[in-house]
Amino acid sequence: MQMATPMAEALNRYLDLSSLELKVTAQNMANIDTPGYRTTGFDFAAEMSRSLDSLNQQGGSGVGSDPTPQLRQVGGLLERPDGNNVLMDREGMKMAEAQLQFRTGVELLKHEFSRVMDAIHEDQK
Repeated sequence: MQMATPMAEALNRYLDLSSLELKVTAQNMANIDTPGYRTTGFDFAAEMSRSLDSLNQQGGSGVGSDPTPQLRQVGGLLERPDGNNVLMDREGMKMAEAQLQFRTGVELLKHEFSRVMDAIHEDQK
């Protein structure tokens, strides 16, 4: 039996997006010396909003497919002579931001599960 609250489903999607942002950032960092490599990313807030809209259309059940984030090349970055535009400072900041987002999501999910467990065990108090 699976018990999920709408908040837990939303936080699950938040953690999935945070995890993906960490992976994309790590991929960018790993390709810093690859000639012609273009930095990729996605708009976290827009993708989270799109994911929540999808969840609401499903009635909060979490059943169905979670929309896949739209990865795109990041524009406006300085390009080196070899065509690569990865900036380690930018990627380091994105990594730190994604780590904070993930940790925040984990703490919020812990709180949500604690709240559910308290409600379940309310009769035993």
